[in-house]
Amino acid sequence: MTKSIAYQPSSIIPFPVIGQIGTKIRIFPLIVLLLSPVSLWMMTETLAPQIVRAYTARVDLGIDRMEDETYETILRRAEAVARAAAQRSLDQDILVTDVSIIVSVQSYGAIAPILSLDVSRQQWRTRPDPQRWATYFKTARSLLFFDQQPITSNVGQAATIVPPVVNPAKE
Repeated sequence: MTKSIAYQPSSIIPFPVIGQIGTKIRIFPLIVLLLSPVSLWMMTETLAPQIVRAYTARVDLGIDRMEDETYETILRRAEAVARAAAQRSLDQDILVTDVSIIVSVQSYGAIAPILSLDVSRQQWRTRPDPQRWATYFKTARSLLFFDQQPITSNVGQAATIVPPVVNPAKE
C-alpha cells in the first residue's frame, strides 16, 4: 500500500518569490551561528589575552639541633636552608612569583619555628640574601631550651640529655 500525500502550499508564504527569500533567510542565520563563536573568540583573545596564573610557593622545613650547637649556629644553618629552598623554588617553576618559607627547629623534643622567609622573585633577583628578607621569631630561643642548660642524667651506661622543666607557677 502506498499512501499519497498532497502537499498544500503554505498560507504563510503565498508567493514563490517570497518562498525563495525565506529559504535564503534560513541559511544565513546558520552561517552566522557557526562563524560567530570563532570570530568572538579571536576578538576577545586579541583585546584581552589570558592572565598569567602566578602563585606563591610555600615550603615548610624542619631541621634538628645537633649536640653542643649554639642558637647562633642553628640560626645560620636555618638561613642557609631557607636560602637554598627559596632558590630551588624559584628555579623549578617560572610561574612562582613569591616564595614563603618557614624553618622550624627540633630541640630535645620541642619544635618551634625559628625564621620565616617571604620574598618575591624580583626582590630575590635584586638581593638573594635571606637575612634581608627573613623574619626571626624571638621566642624560639626560649622555646627550644637555648636559654637554660640541659640537665644530664646518667642511667646505667647511657647518658641522656633531658631538657629542663619549666615551672609555670613561677612565671
